[in-house]
Amino acid sequence: MATVDPRTQGREAYERLAWREAYDQLTAADRQGTLAAEDLDRMARAAYLTGAVDAATGAWERAHRAFLDRGDAASAVRCAFWLGLTLLLGGEHALGGGWLARAQHTLDDAALDCVEHGYTRVPMALGALQGGDAEAARRSFVEITELADRFGDSDLRALGRLGQGQALMAQGRPAPGVVMLDEAMVAVTTGEVSPLAAGIVYCAVILACRGIFDFRRVQEWTAALSRWCDGQQDLRPYRGQCMVHRSEIMQLRGEWADAMDEARRACEHLAVVPGDPVLGMALYQRAELLRLRGEFSRAESCYREAGDRGHSAQPGLALLRLAQGRPDDAAAAIRRTLMETEGAEERTRVLAGYVEIELAVGAVEEAQLAVDELDKIAAGFDSPYLRAVAAHAHGSVLLAAGDPEAACIALRRAWVAWHENEAAYEAARVRLKLARAYHRIGDHDTAEMELEAAYRVFERLGAMPALEETRALLGREGRTEGGPGGLTPREVEVLRLVATGASNRKIADRLVISDKTVARHVSNLFTKLGVSSRAAATAYAYEHDLV
Repeated sequence: MATVDPRTQGREAYERLAWREAYDQLTAADRQGTLAAEDLDRMARAAYLTGAVDAATGAWERAHRAFLDRGDAASAVRCAFWLGLTLLLGGEHALGGGWLARAQHTLDDAALDCVEHGYTRVPMALGALQGGDAEAARRSFVEITELADRFGDSDLRALGRLGQGQALMAQGRPAPGVVMLDEAMVAVTTGEVSPLAAGIVYCAVILACRGIFDFRRVQEWTAALSRWCDGQQDLRPYRGQCMVHRSEIMQLRGEWADAMDEARRACEHLAVVPGDPVLGMALYQRAELLRLRGEFSRAESCYREAGDRGHSAQPGLALLRLAQGRPDDAAAAIRRTLMETEGAEERTRVLAGYVEIELAVGAVEEAQLAVDELDKIAAGFDSPYLRAVAAHAHGSVLLAAGDPEAACIALRRAWVAWHENEAAYEAARVRLKLARAYHRIGDHDTAEMELEAAYRVFERLGAMPALEETRALLGREGRTEGGPGGLTPREVEVLRLVATGASNRKIADRLVISDKTVARHVSNLFTKLGVSSRAAATAYAYEHDLV
């Protein structure tokens, strides 16, 4: 019976994007005899895409030598480029820089007119961008893109357009920058770009859009990245960052249970490869959700671990201290953080927390200065999200300064902007402040309606600190919502739907919440009513005229 050559199987698996199978088969073929340079390159790429970075670097070293031995300097340079870039991304800057220098020397010695000249220019262009010379970086990336166009190289073209977009944004020109990023993404989503380059472009574009607060694009490209990851067997790089961004989007849209699950999965996925810097981002995202849900001890643990992984624990940790009743500690931490923070994206996140904390300690003038800076940042971006942040902060300061009429106008504007962003929690937080403002001007009925609306959102999300604050304003402390059996309004809604025979899935669709949230409500109402089945709960609903 004829056996199939593992080399052939490895190549076929590589074409199917089955990275684990490709790596295993090519490794088996390598044990049987020396692989050709092209197969060593395939083995390196497959190893990298399954997270086996050491195996990838070893295979690329061998591929580089094999290409040189047969006189193919251009392909040898390409292997050295990817090897050097992989080492740099892994934090091995000296070794990575050495391989990139070798790539350049190899190219110079060969005196070839080839597209690899564009690849060797990428690290220098990135260095200019990171060094603050955005115009020099832009010019370099334009030249790189022109080389890519001349030789018809889709990978280099995508990297060139990505770099141009990043440089334009660094120059404060987000509109043309986004055009370049979108062009790079079109090539990626149509399959014109290899997986190595595609993963880099996906993650960099999402981070760039996040940096200009364009959350519509963040959501769109994150969904595309998720589909791209799902189409490849055992893909490890890029997937963890995709999960973090998915969790952030779910949180913004009020899908907190799903956001928590996604953040947990991201942490587990990223912990497999030691030293992955994205793990700090995942831990911070998990900490934020835990803080908002009132799980303060677990949140603090995640914030601290995020800090250990190189990700700042602020402003989340300072806001946690405020929620724990330690306003002086919160103020000291947020003031120090603001002094150390540069860049519009990071300062915006810190400034929003700074306003909340300064108002909590009565420092209205300091909060106003922060609002002025937020207004200036928001004016430079066409971002509904930033407009919401700035209007929310502005209304909060006006309320604290004793001007409830003006505060109502600013806060209503903030609510509209948060609603436009489909940000359920943030919109509900604005309604709390609106309720306070309406009370001060004597419109108690409208204040009550705002509180009721906010209460329903906080209850659905499981935002316990905000829920307790709303209960206090409603005068509900120490008693239940008045529903039969001590059920909350949401639990009554779920019980009514259970009594109609609806499944958890149908209830979730009807109430626009997750299946897991429905299951939690069903479990809670079973406990409160002392029943153990849906039939018994249905009987209770009919007995108490709830259907």
